Amino acid sequence: MTEKRIILEMGTGNDLYGEDYTKAACRAVQDALHHSSILLFRSLDIDHRDMRVQVTIGVQDPDKVDTDAVADTLPRGYAEVKAVKGGLNVHDPEQGTTHIIATAAVEAFVPLTAGAWRLSEGV
Repeated sequence: MTEKRIILEMGTGNDLYGEDYTKAACRAVQDALHHSSILLFRSLDIDHRDMRVQVTIGVQDPDKVDTDAVADTLPRGYAEVKAVKGGLNVHDPEQGTTHIIATAAVEAFVPLTAGAWRLSEGV
């Protein structure tokens, strides 16, 4: 059995006043999730708990992201979350705050048996 990526979605999120990297990361993941609808689980009788969800969060200070908290926001599958250098910090000198902007890539993988499906004739 091999694993195939079936989804790649991207999203952005921010925390404008709290300088909270985890909050911005969670919002980026939710933005990505709102772009997708996975119909194949019901259609192909695949258990969504077999899906591996790999999340990569880009922020300026990856060590400030609670990856377990981000994983807890995912509604399906089992999650692997990592934070890397990316995103954007925008400093507002007038207010003395830094706006945190995070980006997220959400990939979903499912185990598939080689040769389990084939195209119908005439397709």
